[in-house]
Amino acid sequence: MSPEPAAGPREPAPPLPGAEPAHPLLDRVMRLRRRAREFDRRHPRVLDAVVAAAVALVALSDFLFGDGGRPGADGFPAFAPYAFTAAMALALWWRRRYPAAVFFVLSTIVFAQSVIGLWLPSRVSVLFAFCTLLAFHTLASIGSLRLFAWGAAVIAVEMVLMVLVLEDIDQPALSLLLILGTVTAAGALGLTVRVHRMYTAALEDRARRLEIEREQRERLIAAAERSRIAREMHDILGHNLSVMVTLADGAATLAGKRGEESAGALRMLGDTGREAMDELRRVLGVLHADERDPRSLSPQPGVDDLESLFERVRAAGLIVTCRTSGRLGHLGSGVQLTVYRIIQEALTNTLKHAGGPAAAAVTLAVDDGQVHIRVVDSGGDTAPPGGRRRETGRGLIGIRERAALYGGTATIGPNGSGSGWVVDVVLERTAALHGKGDSST
Repeated sequence: MSPEPAAGPREPAPPLPGAEPAHPLLDRVMRLRRRAREFDRRHPRVLDAVVAAAVALVALSDFLFGDGGRPGADGFPAFAPYAFTAAMALALWWRRRYPAAVFFVLSTIVFAQSVIGLWLPSRVSVLFAFCTLLAFHTLASIGSLRLFAWGAAVIAVEMVLMVLVLEDIDQPALSLLLILGTVTAAGALGLTVRVHRMYTAALEDRARRLEIEREQRERLIAAAERSRIAREMHDILGHNLSVMVTLADGAATLAGKRGEESAGALRMLGDTGREAMDELRRVLGVLHADERDPRSLSPQPGVDDLESLFERVRAAGLIVTCRTSGRLGHLGSGVQLTVYRIIQEALTNTLKHAGGPAAAAVTLAVDDGQVHIRVVDSGGDTAPPGGRRRETGRGLIGIRERAALYGGTATIGPNGSGSGWVVDVVLERTAALHGKGDSST
């Protein structure tokens, strides 16, 4: 029987409906956008410096080479426009570090320019307005919300005063509506960016927490399963040691009556066995501290109990067939317990996930050096499409832990039929004797 491929890397999940590949041009734009964000994350001051330099160069070129007249205001020095522009460009350089302070400085510059009647070329005026909107957007996206509310009130009052009182505009109502609408759009866009950033951060944090919780849950399940296996091994080893001590004491008594020299060695063997039992109780006995289930006092199940297990599973609605080969009765008690638990967990997993009606085929083979356990189910009518099931359950982790206990391997995954599932375990056992025999159930 050829083994199934190892259940290591999983097949990639199929794409979601409607998740077709993006257009090459859009894909290139998105890559450039990601690269720009990564560069800005590594060098945050470079972009601010580029924006400030662009504003200064555009304004200076318009001052020097524009044909709309020389900027200025009555009673103010000729360098006043240049000073206003330099102050605005310098403030933009600190835009993302001090968003509230930069916004109030820029809005004050624009309002002061209107109050003193400083005439600027139309392109520079638009540039000043754009810088103010950019600072307002930055305040909305990364600044304090309380200061953003104050900033909205301040810019609204300034715009009303500029349009209705300070500036001579033909249609002040329409102009005020357009200006306030533009300011509102800039603030709303900044708030949208802020909400999107918070939502993305929350999703990333939740993903990290879920990953940590999943890893912790798997570790706890594995630890609990190891503890359970250790308790069972404690019972098995304790029983075997008790038998060994009893036989050694009996043989020592008989040898003493016959006057044989081996009596002393047999008594030493019995004493050594009792010391080993005491040490075993000290090391593993603590695992029974929380064990209060009366069923823990019952004998551990083995291969002979598989038929009763199959009857219980059949009563739950699962069709189970079993085929065995080899001398199962010659397996050690620990190997028999492991075989029983692996088949039990595999059938339980089928009942939980396969849906009904479903069927499971169990194959148990014993040869000279291995015990081969294979459980294949049909998946049922309500099974997940493609045989996909969660592999983070306690049962499947327990199967792998039990297989590792005997140096074996466990292969768990879809069986290739579209909805079925296969559990294939090979144990390296030394407790089975040579021999063959076939039986079917």
